[in-house]
Amino acid sequence: MSSLVASVVAQPAGSSARSRCAGRVTWLALLILLAAAGAGAWWLRNDEDAWHRVVELWPGSTWRRYDALIAEVATRRGVDPALVKAVAWRESRFRAGMTGTAGERGLMQVSEGAAGEWARAEKVATFVPTDLFDPKTNLEAGTWYLARALRRWSAKDDPLPFALAEYNAGRTNVNRWAERARGRQPRKSAAGAEVSGPELEAAIDFPSTRQYVVSIRRRMDFYRARGGR
Repeated sequence: MSSLVASVVAQPAGSSARSRCAGRVTWLALLILLAAAGAGAWWLRNDEDAWHRVVELWPGSTWRRYDALIAEVATRRGVDPALVKAVAWRESRFRAGMTGTAGERGLMQVSEGAAGEWARAEKVATFVPTDLFDPKTNLEAGTWYLARALRRWSAKDDPLPFALAEYNAGRTNVNRWAERARGRQPRKSAAGAEVSGPELEAAIDFPSTRQYVVSIRRRMDFYRARGGR
């Protein structure tokens, strides 16, 4: 009888131990999943390239839809297609129907004023601002404006920061930042001294424009490494 009682008593104890062990395993698995999710979220948040690769795999993603059109327009304008694609990525994440807070439209978020300059220069008599929602028209106007900015600063050691800052904040601000950078140079070299790309970036006092230049350069390098895609 005593052995039977011992058996009955021992059975719940063993079952309880197994239950506690299973509970520990469940909590450990949950902690591992939470840690993995946190690491994944940090990775996606801090590595734009990683996020890009994830988005490209999403069904219906538009992130490669305009590659052929970008290559065609950029090559005709003498601009690196990787740069044009990087600007479109930064401006709209390739959403052709996007409208900005100041009325900018389309893939490269072209303003009505900039588009008007393009239309007059290219003699596009039928242009109306809503045409900027057409991907080809938008890329034509935006790439024309970007190419003009690159030509304007072509004498610089690195024209790209100047051109991107102009695309984002206008030529007046770029001239102001260039003067600001020149003023930071040693007095004996400041008069008539050329401002380098890094010096201009350091002088930009709009945090959003400074980040704009940095992020587009990184994105352009990413596309170049993948053959412009």
